This record gives sequence, structure tokens and C-alpha cells, in this order.
Amino acid sequence: MSNDGFWEVIGDQLHELESASSAADVVGILSHERNPYGSGTTGGDGFFAGSGGDDTVQDALRTAGWEYEWYDARYHFCMRAPDGSLITYVEGDIYLGNSRAPKNG
Repeated sequence: MSNDGFWEVIGDQLHELESASSAADVVGILSHERNPYGSGTTGGDGFFAGSGGDDTVQDALRTAGWEYEWYDARYHFCMRAPDGSLITYVEGDIYLGNSRAPKNG
């Protein structure tokens, strides 16, 4: 895939995320099958390959009405969809639900 084709896929995904209303929508948009690097590159439920670009998953989801459940860093956060479902973002990997490890003590 050319570099231009890669960023076109990422742009399309970000545009689709701007209207995602559930965690299932996000996983569908960022599914393994739509990963421009190939389907075997992540252990999450989905993967965003464009984390080095200017636009972000969190900005797209905020446009769609999502809110933070918690936020540690731009590469590690959990967001709540308008329907109440959750995704956790860890360095491009997308996990359904709140995958934050509980704190001890």
C-alpha cells in the first residue's frame, strides 16, 4: 500500500468515527479486516493505525458525542458512547469496555 493509500484509509476511518454511536460501531470501523497494516498486527478488538497523524480517535469520537470515562494520556483512555457502551484505547489498540487495570490499595 502506498503512503497516500494508507492515509486515505485512516482519513476514511476518522470520518466514520465522527458518527459512531456505540462501541460496536468503533470496533467495526477499526476492525482487523480494515487495518491498513494487515489483520494480524494487534491483540485488541480493533486497531487504529493512524496514531502518528494529526487527527485522533478521541477527537473524532468527541465530535460524535462521546465523553471520557477516564483519561491517563493521549494514548491511554476510556470513552463512553452516546448509548452508554465503552471502549478503551491503548496505543492504537481498541478494547471493548473499560479495560483499565484496577489500582491496588
